Amino acid sequence: MRSKILFCLKTLAIAYPILLVLLFFFQRNMIYLPMGGRSGDLEQTMTLPIAEAKVLVSFREKEGPKSLIYYGGNAEYPPDSLPGIAAAFPQHAVFLLHYRGYAGSSGNPSEKTIVADALALFDEVAKKHGEITLLGRSLGAGAAVQVASQRKPARLILVTPFNSLLDIAASRFPIFPARWLLLDKYESWRFAPQVAAPTLILVAENDDLIPPANSKKLLSCFAEGLAKMVTLAGADHNTISFHPQYYRLMEETR
Repeated sequence: MRSKILFCLKTLAIAYPILLVLLFFFQRNMIYLPMGGRSGDLEQTMTLPIAEAKVLVSFREKEGPKSLIYYGGNAEYPPDSLPGIAAAFPQHAVFLLHYRGYAGSSGNPSEKTIVADALALFDEVAKKHGEITLLGRSLGAGAAVQVASQRKPARLILVTPFNSLLDIAASRFPIFPARWLLLDKYESWRFAPQVAAPTLILVAENDDLIPPANSKKLLSCFAEGLAKMVTLAGADHNTISFHPQYYRLMEETR
């Protein structure tokens, strides 16, 4: 028995550092999961004026001051989300960012590039539309909070947001030192206090990826009375957008 225990300990001592190295170098492959699609889906797109990369944006243009910018989840294919959002916001011009490496955009995704492109899209939309609603889902909520802290959107909607990606990684992989390994931390709690826009947070009751308790931690970081959180009963992380109250709760942002 003693020899078996020693063998297991030696194996662990060898395997653990190897796992740490693999996690460090391949972590972005685990965080960002670009989805494939059909080339025809990219016809209704525009290209952001960014020199170092080709960054696409799916859009539905609409005359008038109102517009909505959407930052999607880590495994989302932006063109698939355009019809539903456009139908829910019929008076808004709608713009969906394709992260680098996603759906025709070049380059590689990271927190730095996603936030930079998200800010660039806001500035581009602001040239024609003076009233911008930001809608961020899951990973995209992390980008939306940072944009809202540096720009002046009319409203902010966060769907299944995390307090920080670091929190989620640490809770899901407690045996690894996430604080030291993680390159893209998306610390939304750092940026929430600088947000001035009225904020709606939608969470899924049965979300086992980003638990509502983690979203509630983020809620407490906003200025008092600025943000409110609504829990959608019976929904989980991936089905929240099918909940009958999902878009109805956003109606107040129109």
